[in-house]
Amino acid sequence: MNKKIGLFWLRDDFRLAKNNGLIEATINHDQVVVFYLFKKNTYKDQEAQKWWLSKSLLNFRKKLNDLNISLEIVETDSFKIFFDKLLKKKDFAIYWNKVYEPDYLKFDKHLSNILKDKKIHHKKFKGNALNEIDEIKKNDGAPFKVFTPFWRTAERYYIEKIPSVEKTIKKCKKKIHYFSNCIEPEKILPKNKWFKNFEKIWSPEEQTASKELQNFIKDRITNYSEGRNFPNIVGTSKLSPFIKFGQLHVETIWNECIKKKSKTIGTSKFLTEIGWREFNHSLINHFPHMLKKNYSKKFDKFPWQKNSKFLNAWKKGLTGYPIVDAGMRELYSTGWMHNRVRMIVGSFLVKHLLIDWKDGEKYFRNCLLDYSPASNVAGWQWVAGCGADAAPYFRIFNPILQGEKFDKEGEYVKKWVPELRNLSKKFIHKPWEFNDEKFILGRDYPYPIVKHEEAREKALNAFKKI
Repeated sequence: MNKKIGLFWLRDDFRLAKNNGLIEATINHDQVVVFYLFKKNTYKDQEAQKWWLSKSLLNFRKKLNDLNISLEIVETDSFKIFFDKLLKKKDFAIYWNKVYEPDYLKFDKHLSNILKDKKIHHKKFKGNALNEIDEIKKNDGAPFKVFTPFWRTAERYYIEKIPSVEKTIKKCKKKIHYFSNCIEPEKILPKNKWFKNFEKIWSPEEQTASKELQNFIKDRITNYSEGRNFPNIVGTSKLSPFIKFGQLHVETIWNECIKKKSKTIGTSKFLTEIGWREFNHSLINHFPHMLKKNYSKKFDKFPWQKNSKFLNAWKKGLTGYPIVDAGMRELYSTGWMHNRVRMIVGSFLVKHLLIDWKDGEKYFRNCLLDYSPASNVAGWQWVAGCGADAAPYFRIFNPILQGEKFDKEGEYVKKWVPELRNLSKKFIHKPWEFNDEKFILGRDYPYPIVKHEEAREKALNAFKKI
């Protein structure tokens, strides 16, 4: 047993199972302290996630207390400043799991070098991924730019790996405190109380994640391939925020899905979604420019339009297109949006309104509980047509037909756009065709802010320019 204190740097790993860095710290040390570095700046544009983070810290602290491990939150402006100060001490060893974003991986390297120089024991572990970023490459060593061959290779690589020995966390002898000037989880909550509704819907902790996974595998995974397209039913897993914050490791998801003896199309389709997450992480690390700019440089010339009136109508769910408005209101109310609808509202913003995908990406970042740079940026660039393996530019979702196809009876629209609840399914996706004194367009529900046919024509012309 190492006499020094074991420090575990908590990032996106709010779990006890498969938390290799934390487990290793408890095996090697009698006394372990978990610390979380809260950078205000990082969360400046991620209001919804402040709520999830605050609750995760609160719930995780309770679990760690039972193991005699304290969880301490330190507010800091920069990781570098924090560690420069910490490294003046020598009474600790430090452990952490990787986060697969370029800035994090770069900092990991920097930190490891300093710790090595100072002869401080440290170890970093694989993070919440099936494979490491640099493990999956083409035969010539180049990164994949197309999903299907990437996932074929990644899946095979993961299956053929020798599974690591599962270790479990150990209870510490006694609980100690290490850092001064710590803050409470409540301090992280957003000032604006719009998240009050989240409390009724979500419970950010490991047990809930695990229960949700089991329910999904038991009840919905078999029909996932079909069911995931219909926002009026619970057909998806809704596990994304738990995965983002590491309440659930993707290896756990993989193992539980594989245990289900009859591997259905639904199971493969669901595991492919994990494949997309791995692909997106690979992309942002090999092509980091795409985090801020177009992956495809030719889009730098695209004639985007600045239109704050349209952008605000889109954000508020007042575009006059029911399926788009339902999605945007679901997002604001719950911190989550159905995946099919994410594509519809994304396509509407960039192709009907010709507003830069970065504006949409920024709004999603602020409202989504499952926001992660890799998935959000790659998803938006896929829809806009400027990403890797993106949807072709001429694929423009028709919001009327999408509504009629995936919300036939209009149940999803009626739930989120209650002012339309008395319309029959004939008119629910095109309320402008409905004539009745009781319902007046422009008073009870907005006129469409653009006409579909005209917007489509305009978009195609704009795309031809590049």
